[in-house]
Parts: sequence; C-alpha cells; structure tokens
Amino acid sequence: MNVQNLVARDFSVVPAETEVVIVGGGIVGVSTALFLARKGIPVVVCEKGAIGEEQSSRNWGWVRKMGRDPREMPLMIRAQQIWDELPSIIGADPGFRRHGITYFCDEEKDFAKYEGWMKAVAGFGLDSRFVKRDEITQFAPGATRNFAGGLHTASDGFAEPHIATRLIAAGAEKLGARIVEGCAVRGFETKGGRISEVVTEKGRIRCNTVVLAGGIWSSLFGRNQDVKIPQLKMLSQVMRTRPVAGGPEGCGSGKGFGFRKRLDGGYNVGMRSAHPVDIVPDSFRFFRDYIPAMKNEWRAMKFRVGRRTMQETMMLGGWKLDQRTPFETYRIMRPVPGHHILDQATINFKQLFPAFRDMVVNERMSAWIDVTPDAIPVISGVDAIPGFYVSTGYSGHGFGIAPAAGQLMMELITGGTPHVDPEPFRHSRFIDGSKINHWPIGF
Repeated sequence: MNVQNLVARDFSVVPAETEVVIVGGGIVGVSTALFLARKGIPVVVCEKGAIGEEQSSRNWGWVRKMGRDPREMPLMIRAQQIWDELPSIIGADPGFRRHGITYFCDEEKDFAKYEGWMKAVAGFGLDSRFVKRDEITQFAPGATRNFAGGLHTASDGFAEPHIATRLIAAGAEKLGARIVEGCAVRGFETKGGRISEVVTEKGRIRCNTVVLAGGIWSSLFGRNQDVKIPQLKMLSQVMRTRPVAGGPEGCGSGKGFGFRKRLDGGYNVGMRSAHPVDIVPDSFRFFRDYIPAMKNEWRAMKFRVGRRTMQETMMLGGWKLDQRTPFETYRIMRPVPGHHILDQATINFKQLFPAFRDMVVNERMSAWIDVTPDAIPVISGVDAIPGFYVSTGYSGHGFGIAPAAGQLMMELITGGTPHVDPEPFRHSRFIDGSKINHWPIGF
C-alpha cells in the first residue's frame, strides 16, 4: 500500500451508518470483513493504527494443524482450505504454501509428550505422523544434533504475515467493505438493550452489530462496556534473516530453536516456548481464571516486572465516550523484543545448522500475543448485549486460523448454519462457572 493511500485513510471520515462495525484491523478483523462483504453485508473496519501492524504482521507465519487443541481442529482444517482458496477470493497471493512442519525430538522418550495429542485428534484424519532417526535428517539437512526423530505434518505450512493481512483487507474492500485506519473506536451505545451505534474518534456510526476483534486491546475495551473478557499477554519475538542457502525447508522447532523458510529465501528464526510475561494489573484481576494455564505453561513463561507493568498500571481503565482513550494514545504497540532470548536462539541455530553460521539478521520483531485462560479464542456473541460479538484471544494461533474464524463470525451474525460447532468458543464459558480446560500452547 502506497503512502498516498495511507495519508488518504488517515484523513478519511467514517460513514454515517452501516450494518456491521468491526473494531480492529488485524487479520481476524479483516477476514471477518471479507466474509461479510462476500455476503453483500455493509461493513466498516475501524483500526486505531494501521492494518495488521501489531501481531498480525509480526508473527512466525505458521499455518498448522499439528499441536492444535482438539477443540480448534475443525476450525483449523477449514482455515487451511480457505488459505488454498484465498488467491481466487481476493485476487492476490498471500503466500500460503504447504511445505510441512516438524517438531524435533532429541530423545525417543520425548515422543511420549505427543502421544496424547495424537490419540485426541485420531478422528480428524490428519497426516501427522512420527518419524524416526533415519528419516528426520531430511527435515534438518546438515544438522549437527543427532535427533531421535520427531512429529511431522506434511500438509501444514505457512503464509507471509507482512503481506497477508493487507491483501485480505484489500480483497474485502474490492467486495464493498470500508476500512478506516487511524480511527479508534471508543465504545458503543445501545437502544432498547441492543447495539445502536459506535462512537469513534472521527464520529459516530449507526449500526446494528459490533464485532470486537481488538487482539490485546479487547479486554480493556470490554471492561469499559462492563463485559468481562479474561485475557493476558505474552511476548513473542522472532528474527528475520537475509536469504540463506542450504537450510531446511518448511517450518520446524525443537529444544532451543524454531524456524520458517520464507518465500524470499530468508528465514524466520527464534526460540520455541520462551515468552516474557509482564506482571500487570490484569494479572491479579484474572488470576483465578489462569490457574490451569499456569500449571501447564509456567516453564515457558518468563515473568517480569518492567516497562509494561508501569504502563498498564498508569493506563486509563475507564472513560466516557467523549474522552480520549488509550487506543488513541497507543496507536501501534511494538514492544522491544526479548533480546537475550533471541541472542541465545542465534547461538543455538548457528551451532545446529552450519549453513547459518554467517547469517545476516535484517530485523528483530516482537509483538504481544492475546491469551485466554484455556488458550482457545472467543468467537461468539455476548448474551447480555444483542448485536455485540467478540472475536479475540487467539493465544498465538490467530494468524493461521483467522480465515475460518472470519467465516464463522459471519455465520453467527447472519444466522447461517455454522461450518463448525461454535460452542467451544462461546464467550459465556468465562462467566457461567464452566470449568476451564487448558491445552498446553507450548506443546
């Protein structure tokens, strides 16, 4: 997208009315807009900063079934089908390729941690399979570590985060969606208990439906509307290298490393399951909700008190709709990567793959991941407010699953028959006393 278009959008005005307003222009928000626009439903996406400039463009790019929570599996299977179809839908190539994903095991005993998952997803007909020592070398050519084997899914793959979200947004626009960047939504009004309009920094929009797809900002937005959305943040970081010859194909991860070969011949490189977690006020507000997650994930979390702790402590927690909000103060959240983690990942990767000993890193990227207590998203209406829907909390899985999440949200809004069972993703599970069942996202 050129600078002139960005400038034009920065000064654009919001329409007086529409049918659906989507709060947030990440890949989940624009995928929802795409499917609504395909149905001919008037939709406006309001993005406080720029399209896809937080987690949606700064992630690993994996599009995987392997390791998914079984409750997400039907949605993920559909998502990969849509990724295959996207070029014809949006008229552009978002870079989806099925080059396979491999989880590497140092010892045969490590296979045991995957056996439970293999049994849990046996009914889905996946091509995930265990590979032994003599076969694993083809997925890690030149590796200095003598892997015992691993788990491999040939039909998994990746897309290119830095282009996919904007291409999907452009496709939605071609079908009639309206996208307004530099436009924070402060909240919404109701009439007779139903959604009647949203209030943005650029004016009001009359509408019947609001979809909150705000990523890490969703919980704060919901709290100001008296809607509980338990959600915390983990920091993800990855490096982007220049092209490297002789490296592995596809995607993979193991103890101390993770990688994805990009279409430009470079790699995304980082460390699997190493996430800084800042202690913030929401850490105490939602503490009880996250006890199951803590039991499963504490080894992968690096708790700290830092800049984000102070920032969120001082952040405005409630506001009137004619007031400036945190969404206008923090347009695009680009946190500082955990450099010590990436430094170690660099050492590990160069030791593991001699082809990378002279690798040149172009960029170190970092973004906050929005995580729910059970590590699966909310894709649901909010029972107490007819017309208000939430699509958030993707827990590091959002990039790959977003196209199917967009389709599901469209079906919920229009009253169509959902292509997957939406019950696991209902918002009410966090407020009706349901037991929180957490699947380890570190897998």
